[in-house]
Amino acid sequence: MSELRRVVHAAGRVRRRVPRRPPSALQPAFPLLALGGRLQTPTRPLRSALLAMHHPLGASTGYMDFSRGDWAGMVERAVQVSTFAAELSALGEEELPGLVAFLEGTPRLPFHYLSVHAPTKRRRLPEAQLVALLDRLPAIVDAIVVHPDQIAAPENWRPLGRRLVIENMDPRKTQGQLPEHLAPLFAALPDAGFCLDVAHAGAVAEDMSIAERLLDAFGARLRQLHVSSLRAGRGSHVSLYRRDEARYAHVLARCPDVPWILEAPPPRR
Repeated sequence: MSELRRVVHAAGRVRRRVPRRPPSALQPAFPLLALGGRLQTPTRPLRSALLAMHHPLGASTGYMDFSRGDWAGMVERAVQVSTFAAELSALGEEELPGLVAFLEGTPRLPFHYLSVHAPTKRRRLPEAQLVALLDRLPAIVDAIVVHPDQIAAPENWRPLGRRLVIENMDPRKTQGQLPEHLAPLFAALPDAGFCLDVAHAGAVAEDMSIAERLLDAFGARLRQLHVSSLRAGRGSHVSLYRRDEARYAHVLARCPDVPWILEAPPPRR
């Protein structure tokens, strides 16, 4: 309990408060953004009331296509959404060495929660070598999000321990959508956490019943959410539609204490 203080609310719910990381004098200043030893910049106001009311919020760099490889620039954009959390996405395997090098340079970052999305595209490294490279990510990385179809041999992923976080998939994939698909992976990787991709679950079941089932099965493992809408017919992530805010609301209400990571720019409406 020294690292996480528990606050018991009048309603009887127990919430975990994420500890603040003190800045280190040994860390080099992050380019252009370090003020008073911490990365500080005004965030843009969110126009979505649902998102604005949720404090543990963050942006994924996965939607910043025109900045690929410019990790400093993408961090600066992520900070415009939130200084609390972020996900650095190395979706192409060729991006991962640059991300590892960037984080090994110990930039001063403001985030209290930081995840990395492991590669899903242009995979060439053998699985064990990929895991070894992911395992080099410094301790500032709280979670390493992995698609279940990238896990061929679960034993190869055990070195990541609690940092390994498995995400549910949309209907385009042949596995990973349902609790029964993910249960064998969690049995083989008992320390792994769960990332609920709300849009993926909503694409599998319009009424969000699959999202509810996933939370029923793996809610105790929940580390973060992916929040967005999906482009019809293509499955690519787009800014949250108003109709999806209403459709997701009862699922999101079950996840008040974990970071919601936006996989598309915040809605402008």
